[in-house]
Amino acid sequence: MKLGVFSPVLAQMSFKDMVEYLAPLGVQQLEMGAGGCPGKAHFDPQVLLNDQSKIDEIKQILADNNMSIAAISAHGNPVHPNKEIAKMYHDDFNNAVLLAEKLGVDTIVGFSGCPGDSEGSIRPNWVTCSWPEDYLETLKWQWEEKLIPYWKEEAKFCEAHGIKKIAFEMHPGFCVYNTSTALRLRDAVGDIVGANVDPSHPLWQGMDPVEVIKVLGKANAIHHFHAKDTKIDKANTAVNGVLDVGHYGNVLDRSWVFRTVGYGNGKEMWNAVISTLKAVGYDGVISIEHEDSMMSPKEGLEKAISFLKEVIIYEQPGEMWWA
Repeated sequence: MKLGVFSPVLAQMSFKDMVEYLAPLGVQQLEMGAGGCPGKAHFDPQVLLNDQSKIDEIKQILADNNMSIAAISAHGNPVHPNKEIAKMYHDDFNNAVLLAEKLGVDTIVGFSGCPGDSEGSIRPNWVTCSWPEDYLETLKWQWEEKLIPYWKEEAKFCEAHGIKKIAFEMHPGFCVYNTSTALRLRDAVGDIVGANVDPSHPLWQGMDPVEVIKVLGKANAIHHFHAKDTKIDKANTAVNGVLDVGHYGNVLDRSWVFRTVGYGNGKEMWNAVISTLKAVGYDGVISIEHEDSMMSPKEGLEKAISFLKEVIIYEQPGEMWWA
């Protein structure tokens, strides 16, 4: 495994300054935002795809600092019922694919997206219950008429441009948000589709990240990993449950908040998470995504880096000489 960082948290830095800041801290790989929600602060495909000298400069900066790019990310909703919004995210994703090809990166990270409930919709409709039966009819339409056909075509585009893994972040609000929905889209589209496992989202939904990793790992469906934590407020959850739509900054009153790794759950959980990743054969990047409202970008990153350096299993185990 390798220690990585997801780039948007350092959008205020130039690419060169970011790499030179992270490399001495022990960061080995980067996950670069190149469109959609992560933005294009460091990697704007429309600029880079038309300027080989800038591509060469990026490669040189990485080589000089013994770093590499693990994945390109363009999270968005390309099946949004608003056609203009859908096209914006679609174009961003495809341009990110083209940039990944140019840089020799084979993993793309994003969201599955979420359609509306009909052709006349103007906003997404995330179905969270199975009754009344209208919701199941909506869900069937979303998957069969929109989601699966769209990603079947996108998978062909990705494969044609050297992408081997499309890693969907299992994020509530989108059709792929848990283990079963990730596997459902993989079964429908093909093995190029897999999960970006981010423990922070399963945690607040009541899932156990270790068990999620076991099931996805047995299916060879873990394509990427985000290191982000969630702190559950048991008192607020006991009153209001986990479906909290309050502002993330309202820390004291929310049922849960995103935290830097180690500040939501301790070393015991993270040791188990990393060990289970190792057990199922995942040997990719552990990419830190910093979204902690109580810490600055540098403090949050540096605490996460220090914590994970003690948790990540870097080496192959070798022969079990004692067995």
